[in-house]
Amino acid sequence: MKLGFVSAILDQSNFEEMMDIASELGFQCVEVACWPQGKAERRYAGVSHIDAERVLADDEYAAHIQEYSKCKSVEISSLAYYPNTMDGDLEKRAAAVEHLKNLIKASAKLGVNMVTTFIGRDQTKNVEENLELVKEIWPPILDTAKEYGVKVAIENCPMLFGPDQWPGGQNLMTTPAIWKKVFEILPYDNFGINYDPSHFVWQMIDYIKPIYEFKDKIFHVHYKDIKVYEDRLNQCGIMAYPLDFMSPKLPGLGDVDWGKYVSALTDIGYDGYTCIEVEDKAFEGSKEKVLDSLKLSKKYMEQFVI
Repeated sequence: MKLGFVSAILDQSNFEEMMDIASELGFQCVEVACWPQGKAERRYAGVSHIDAERVLADDEYAAHIQEYSKCKSVEISSLAYYPNTMDGDLEKRAAAVEHLKNLIKASAKLGVNMVTTFIGRDQTKNVEENLELVKEIWPPILDTAKEYGVKVAIENCPMLFGPDQWPGGQNLMTTPAIWKKVFEILPYDNFGINYDPSHFVWQMIDYIKPIYEFKDKIFHVHYKDIKVYEDRLNQCGIMAYPLDFMSPKLPGLGDVDWGKYVSALTDIGYDGYTCIEVEDKAFEGSKEKVLDSLKLSKKYMEQFVI
Protein backbone atom coordinates (compact mmCIF):
# COMPACT_ATOMS: atom_id res chain seq x y z
CA MET A 1 0.00 0.00 0.00
CA LYS A 2 1.14 3.53 -0.80
CA LEU A 3 0.67 6.25 1.81
CA GLY A 4 -0.44 9.75 0.83
CA PHE A 5 -2.91 12.49 1.70
CA VAL A 6 -5.85 14.40 0.23
CA SER A 7 -4.49 17.70 -1.08
CA ALA A 8 -7.52 19.81 -0.08
CA ILE A 9 -5.95 20.53 3.31
CA LEU A 10 -3.24 22.56 1.53
CA ASP A 11 -5.74 25.00 0.06
CA GLN A 12 -3.31 27.93 0.29
CA SER A 13 -0.69 26.17 -1.86
CA ASN A 14 -0.51 25.81 -5.62
CA PHE A 15 0.18 22.46 -7.29
CA GLU A 16 3.96 22.76 -7.16
CA GLU A 17 4.01 23.91 -3.53
CA MET A 18 1.64 21.11 -2.55
CA MET A 19 3.80 18.50 -4.28
CA ASP A 20 6.93 19.97 -2.69
CA ILE A 21 5.38 19.49 0.75
CA ALA A 22 4.34 15.93 -0.08
CA SER A 23 7.87 15.14 -1.22
CA GLU A 24 9.59 16.84 1.72
CA LEU A 25 7.40 14.96 4.21
CA GLY A 26 8.09 11.64 2.50
CA PHE A 27 4.62 10.84 1.17
CA GLN A 28 4.36 8.45 -1.76
CA CYS A 29 1.17 9.84 -3.30
CA VAL A 30 -1.49 12.54 -3.18
CA GLU A 31 -5.18 12.55 -4.01
CA VAL A 32 -5.32 15.85 -5.86
CA ALA A 33 -8.30 18.17 -5.40
CA CYS A 34 -9.61 19.33 -8.79
CA TRP A 35 -12.68 21.47 -8.32
CA PRO A 36 -13.81 23.95 -10.98
CA GLN A 37 -11.82 27.12 -10.68
CA GLY A 38 -13.11 29.44 -7.94
CA LYS A 39 -16.09 27.31 -6.94
CA ALA A 40 -15.64 26.82 -3.19
CA GLU A 41 -19.03 25.93 -1.71
CA ARG A 42 -18.17 24.31 1.61
CA ARG A 43 -15.32 23.51 3.98
CA TYR A 44 -12.56 21.51 2.23
CA ALA A 45 -14.36 21.94 -1.10
CA GLY A 46 -13.54 24.24 -3.99
CA VAL A 47 -9.80 23.54 -3.77
CA SER A 48 -8.16 23.07 -7.16
CA HIS A 49 -4.53 21.99 -7.43
CA ILE A 50 -5.00 20.80 -11.02
CA ASP A 51 -7.16 22.59 -13.57
CA ALA A 52 -8.89 19.73 -15.41
CA GLU A 53 -10.13 21.85 -18.29
CA ARG A 54 -6.65 23.26 -18.82
CA VAL A 55 -5.20 19.75 -18.84
CA LEU A 56 -7.49 18.90 -21.74
CA ALA A 57 -6.71 22.07 -23.67
CA ASP A 58 -3.00 22.58 -22.95
CA ASP A 59 -0.57 19.73 -23.66
CA GLU A 60 2.35 21.63 -22.11
CA TYR A 61 0.46 22.09 -18.84
CA ALA A 62 -0.49 18.41 -18.77
CA ALA A 63 3.13 17.40 -19.42
CA HIS A 64 4.29 19.74 -16.64
CA ILE A 65 1.93 18.05 -14.15
CA GLN A 66 3.31 14.64 -15.09
CA GLU A 67 6.94 15.73 -15.05
CA TYR A 68 6.69 17.57 -11.73
CA SER A 69 5.07 14.55 -10.11
CA LYS A 70 7.83 12.30 -11.44
CA CYS A 71 10.54 14.76 -10.39
CA LYS A 72 9.22 14.83 -6.83
CA SER A 73 8.70 11.02 -6.72
CA VAL A 74 5.11 11.58 -5.60
CA GLU A 75 2.39 9.76 -7.53
CA ILE A 76 -1.08 11.17 -8.12
CA SER A 77 -3.45 8.56 -6.71
CA SER A 78 -6.55 10.14 -8.23
CA LEU A 79 -8.14 13.38 -9.34
CA ALA A 80 -10.66 14.30 -6.65
CA TYR A 81 -13.95 16.15 -7.01
CA TYR A 82 -16.83 15.68 -4.56
CA PRO A 83 -19.94 17.47 -5.88
CA ASN A 84 -23.61 16.53 -5.90
CA THR A 85 -24.19 15.07 -9.37
CA MET A 86 -27.83 14.33 -8.48
CA ASP A 87 -28.66 17.77 -7.08
CA GLY A 88 -32.34 18.71 -7.20
CA ASP A 89 -31.25 21.96 -8.87
CA LEU A 90 -30.91 20.85 -12.49
CA GLU A 91 -28.45 23.62 -13.37
CA LYS A 92 -26.11 22.63 -10.52
CA ARG A 93 -26.51 18.97 -11.45
CA ALA A 94 -25.56 19.59 -15.08
CA ALA A 95 -22.50 21.64 -14.10
CA ALA A 96 -21.30 18.94 -11.70
CA VAL A 97 -21.71 16.17 -14.29
CA GLU A 98 -19.95 18.20 -16.96
CA HIS A 99 -16.91 18.87 -14.76
CA LEU A 100 -16.81 15.26 -13.60
CA LYS A 101 -16.69 14.06 -17.21
CA ASN A 102 -13.88 16.51 -17.93
CA LEU A 103 -12.06 15.25 -14.87
CA ILE A 104 -12.36 11.68 -16.13
CA LYS A 105 -10.83 12.70 -19.46
CA ALA A 106 -8.08 14.69 -17.71
CA SER A 107 -7.30 11.73 -15.45
CA ALA A 108 -6.80 9.56 -18.53
CA LYS A 109 -4.62 12.17 -20.24
CA LEU A 110 -2.39 12.44 -17.18
CA GLY A 111 -2.11 8.66 -16.89
CA VAL A 112 -3.72 8.71 -13.43
CA ASN A 113 -6.77 6.72 -14.53
CA MET A 114 -8.68 7.23 -11.27
CA VAL A 115 -11.31 9.72 -10.16
CA THR A 116 -12.61 9.91 -6.58
CA THR A 117 -16.01 11.49 -6.04
CA PHE A 118 -19.55 11.21 -4.63
CA ILE A 119 -22.51 9.67 -6.43
CA GLY A 120 -24.70 12.52 -5.15
CA ARG A 121 -28.30 12.62 -3.96
CA ASP A 122 -31.41 14.73 -4.26
CA GLN A 123 -31.73 15.41 -0.54
CA THR A 124 -35.49 16.01 -0.80
CA LYS A 125 -36.19 12.53 -2.22
CA ASN A 126 -36.18 9.13 -0.55
CA VAL A 127 -33.73 6.31 -1.28
CA GLU A 128 -35.98 4.59 -3.82
CA GLU A 129 -36.50 7.80 -5.79
CA ASN A 130 -32.76 8.47 -5.77
CA LEU A 131 -32.03 4.98 -7.08
CA GLU A 132 -34.19 5.88 -10.07
CA LEU A 133 -32.06 9.00 -10.54
CA VAL A 134 -28.94 6.83 -10.49
CA LYS A 135 -30.33 4.89 -13.47
CA GLU A 136 -30.81 8.16 -15.35
CA ILE A 137 -27.70 10.15 -14.47
CA TRP A 138 -24.82 7.74 -13.97
CA PRO A 139 -24.62 5.39 -17.00
CA PRO A 140 -23.39 8.21 -19.32
CA ILE A 141 -20.74 9.18 -16.74
CA LEU A 142 -19.51 5.61 -16.38
CA ASP A 143 -19.64 5.04 -20.11
CA THR A 144 -17.27 7.98 -20.49
CA ALA A 145 -15.00 6.54 -17.80
CA LYS A 146 -15.05 3.12 -19.48
CA GLU A 147 -14.21 4.68 -22.85
CA TYR A 148 -11.18 6.44 -21.34
CA GLY A 149 -10.05 3.55 -19.14
CA VAL A 150 -10.67 5.39 -15.86
CA LYS A 151 -11.86 3.95 -12.55
CA VAL A 152 -14.47 5.91 -10.57
CA ALA A 153 -14.34 5.44 -6.78
CA ILE A 154 -17.25 6.71 -4.66
CA GLU A 155 -16.61 7.81 -1.08
CA ASN A 156 -19.18 6.64 1.49
CA CYS A 157 -19.69 10.01 3.19
CA PRO A 158 -23.41 10.79 3.73
CA MET A 159 -22.84 14.54 3.33
CA LEU A 160 -25.46 15.03 6.02
CA PHE A 161 -23.98 17.32 8.63
CA GLY A 162 -26.14 20.41 9.02
CA PRO A 163 -29.49 22.01 8.15
CA ASP A 164 -28.45 22.88 4.58
CA GLN A 165 -28.05 19.15 3.80
CA TRP A 166 -31.14 17.98 5.67
CA PRO A 167 -33.11 15.73 5.50
CA GLY A 168 -31.52 13.18 3.14
CA GLY A 169 -27.93 14.30 2.71
CA GLN A 170 -26.12 14.78 -0.58
CA ASN A 171 -24.53 11.39 -1.22
CA LEU A 172 -26.54 8.19 -1.65
CA MET A 173 -23.81 5.53 -1.36
CA THR A 174 -23.46 5.53 2.41
CA THR A 175 -24.19 1.98 3.58
CA PRO A 176 -23.41 -1.58 2.43
CA ALA A 177 -27.12 -2.18 1.71
CA ILE A 178 -27.25 0.79 -0.68
CA TRP A 179 -23.89 -0.15 -2.22
CA LYS A 180 -25.38 -3.50 -3.25
CA LYS A 181 -28.38 -1.84 -4.88
CA VAL A 182 -26.28 0.71 -6.76
CA PHE A 183 -23.79 -1.90 -7.98
CA GLU A 184 -26.74 -3.93 -9.30
CA ILE A 185 -27.99 -0.86 -11.19
CA LEU A 186 -24.49 0.04 -12.43
CA PRO A 187 -22.63 -3.23 -13.11
CA TYR A 188 -19.47 -1.55 -14.37
CA ASP A 189 -16.07 -3.09 -13.65
CA ASN A 190 -14.56 0.41 -13.41
CA PHE A 191 -17.06 1.59 -10.75
CA GLY A 192 -16.14 1.09 -7.10
CA ILE A 193 -15.51 2.54 -3.65
CA ASN A 194 -13.21 5.06 -2.02
CA TYR A 195 -13.41 3.47 1.42
CA ASP A 196 -13.52 5.77 4.47
CA PRO A 197 -14.14 3.94 7.78
CA SER A 198 -14.89 7.09 9.75
CA HIS A 199 -18.33 7.57 8.20
CA PHE A 200 -19.38 4.10 9.29
CA VAL A 201 -18.31 4.82 12.89
CA TRP A 202 -20.85 7.59 13.50
CA GLN A 203 -23.52 5.70 11.55
CA MET A 204 -22.86 2.80 13.95
CA ILE A 205 -22.03 0.41 11.09
CA ASP A 206 -19.31 -2.24 11.28
CA TYR A 207 -16.44 -0.76 9.23
CA ILE A 208 -14.46 -4.02 8.98
CA LYS A 209 -16.92 -6.56 7.52
CA PRO A 210 -17.65 -4.58 4.31
CA ILE A 211 -13.95 -4.69 3.44
CA TYR A 212 -14.28 -8.44 2.91
CA GLU A 213 -17.71 -8.28 1.27
CA PHE A 214 -16.73 -5.58 -1.22
CA LYS A 215 -13.06 -6.47 -1.64
CA ASP A 216 -13.23 -6.35 -5.44
CA LYS A 217 -14.82 -2.89 -5.40
CA ILE A 218 -12.33 -1.07 -3.16
CA PHE A 219 -10.32 1.12 -5.55
CA HIS A 220 -9.00 3.77 -3.14
CA VAL A 221 -8.79 4.22 0.64
CA HIS A 222 -9.07 7.16 3.04
CA TYR A 223 -7.54 7.42 6.50
CA LYS A 224 -9.71 9.78 8.54
CA ASP A 225 -10.81 9.25 12.11
CA ILE A 226 -14.04 10.15 13.91
CA LYS A 227 -14.58 10.80 17.60
CA VAL A 228 -18.10 10.17 18.90
CA TYR A 229 -18.83 12.11 22.09
CA GLU A 230 -21.07 9.76 24.09
CA ASP A 231 -22.26 12.47 26.48
CA ARG A 232 -23.48 14.62 23.57
CA LEU A 233 -25.03 11.60 21.84
CA ASN A 234 -26.93 10.78 25.02
CA GLN A 235 -28.36 14.30 25.00
CA CYS A 236 -29.31 14.71 21.34
CA GLY A 237 -29.63 11.15 19.96
CA ILE A 238 -28.75 9.74 16.55
CA MET A 239 -31.46 11.78 14.78
CA ALA A 240 -29.57 15.03 15.51
CA TYR A 241 -27.19 16.71 13.10
CA PRO A 242 -24.14 14.41 13.21
CA LEU A 243 -21.74 17.22 14.09
CA ASP A 244 -23.76 17.70 17.28
CA PHE A 245 -22.31 14.44 18.63
CA MET A 246 -19.12 13.71 16.67
CA SER A 247 -16.15 15.37 15.00
CA PRO A 248 -13.46 14.38 12.48
CA LYS A 249 -10.02 13.72 13.97
CA LEU A 250 -6.54 12.79 12.80
CA PRO A 251 -5.92 9.03 12.49
CA GLY A 252 -5.30 7.66 15.98
CA LEU A 253 -7.17 10.44 17.78
CA GLY A 254 -10.66 9.02 17.29
CA ASP A 255 -12.56 5.75 17.52
CA VAL A 256 -11.31 3.81 14.47
CA ASP A 257 -9.15 0.77 15.29
CA TRP A 258 -6.54 1.33 12.61
CA GLY A 259 -4.68 -1.91 13.28
CA LYS A 260 -7.82 -3.95 12.57
CA TYR A 261 -8.69 -1.78 9.58
CA VAL A 262 -5.32 -2.08 7.85
CA SER A 263 -5.14 -5.76 8.82
CA ALA A 264 -8.40 -6.35 6.94
CA LEU A 265 -7.02 -4.50 3.90
CA THR A 266 -3.97 -6.76 3.93
CA ASP A 267 -6.26 -9.80 4.23
CA ILE A 268 -7.97 -8.94 0.94
CA GLY A 269 -4.65 -8.19 -0.74
CA TYR A 270 -5.27 -4.47 -1.17
CA ASP A 271 -2.04 -2.87 -2.39
CA GLY A 272 -3.32 0.40 -3.81
CA TYR A 273 -3.36 4.03 -2.69
CA THR A 274 -4.26 5.03 0.87
CA CYS A 275 -4.65 8.72 1.63
CA ILE A 276 -4.87 10.58 4.93
CA GLU A 277 -7.78 13.03 4.91
CA VAL A 278 -7.32 15.85 7.41
CA GLU A 279 -10.49 17.55 8.67
CA ASP A 280 -9.51 17.99 12.31
CA LYS A 281 -10.41 21.50 13.52
CA ALA A 282 -7.75 21.26 16.22
CA PHE A 283 -5.16 21.51 13.46
CA GLU A 284 -6.47 24.52 11.58
CA GLY A 285 -5.59 28.18 11.74
CA SER A 286 -1.97 28.23 10.58
CA LYS A 287 0.34 26.61 8.06
CA GLU A 288 2.35 25.15 10.93
CA LYS A 289 -0.69 23.38 12.38
CA VAL A 290 -1.63 21.99 8.98
CA LEU A 291 1.89 20.66 8.44
CA ASP A 292 1.85 19.20 11.96
CA SER A 293 -1.40 17.39 11.11
CA LEU A 294 0.24 15.72 8.12
CA LYS A 295 3.39 14.85 10.03
CA LEU A 296 1.52 13.38 12.99
CA SER A 297 -0.90 11.44 10.79
CA LYS A 298 1.93 10.02 8.71
CA LYS A 299 3.93 9.04 11.78
CA TYR A 300 0.91 7.27 13.25
CA MET A 301 -0.15 5.42 10.09
CA GLU A 302 3.41 4.26 9.42
CA GLN A 303 2.88 1.78 12.24
CA PHE A 304 0.71 -0.07 9.73
CA VAL A 305 1.65 1.17 6.25
CA ILE A 306 5.26 1.46 5.13
